[in-house]
Amino acid sequence: MRSHLLGLILLAGSASPALAQGQPWVQPEQPAGFGGVPAPGAVANLQARLDALERQIARLTGQNEESANRIRQLEAQLEAGRKQSDERLARIEAAAAAAPPVLAKAEAVEIAPGTAPVVIDKTVTVADAKPATTGDAGEDAYVVGFRQWEDKAFGEAQKSLEAMAKKYPKHARASYAMNLAGRAYLDDGKPATAAKVLLANYQANPKGDRAADSLYFLGQALMQLNKPAEACRVYDELTAVYPKMRDWVKERLPAARQEAKCGS
Repeated sequence: MRSHLLGLILLAGSASPALAQGQPWVQPEQPAGFGGVPAPGAVANLQARLDALERQIARLTGQNEESANRIRQLEAQLEAGRKQSDERLARIEAAAAAAPPVLAKAEAVEIAPGTAPVVIDKTVTVADAKPATTGDAGEDAYVVGFRQWEDKAFGEAQKSLEAMAKKYPKHARASYAMNLAGRAYLDDGKPATAAKVLLANYQANPKGDRAADSLYFLGQALMQLNKPAEACRVYDELTAVYPKMRDWVKERLPAARQEAKCGS
């Protein structure tokens, strides 16, 4: 831009004598700054403005570079902090996996409706814990099967519960064990086997504490086998043989009959 302005000034200066020679009279000299020729002061002012603009651009460029450097430093710090956090979390998880977990506060767990609660000591760890015992081998065997069923280890529960009933056939928990074994087969997607086990429990021990329950779940197994008519006959027998069935079964029986479309 400075070279362009100087060119204009030189052009104007070289053209003036020629124009003056071609005129019949000499025009009076105009003051500087008029007639399209910038005054020397205007050129100097423009130069100063350009210099100031260049300095401002240089200053902004420097500031941008400083900001970019600070951003890169912050990103590096964040990345370092993230790596440290990941490493600490990995160490904590590894330590937690290696150490035996501590059981929660002591709670009274009812193994089955109407049974005495079993208290788990909160001070022991899983690594040191032993199965809770009641002093009754038959009861302890049933508890093992119940916990396996509760943990959805249905295959293991079936074996444990059937073994308990076979080993302790006269035990009060034998009826519980065979009923729960039938439920374990039912929960395991084996309704035909469940039906056999539940029917056997009812027939072998009709006065057992869970004989009525076995009839109810026998009806449920028959429904899964798409035999609603047979399920209705089972529900009818349940009502006839056990008019004083426990509340848990009584509350669910109407819905079961309705699902099977049993008559009144």
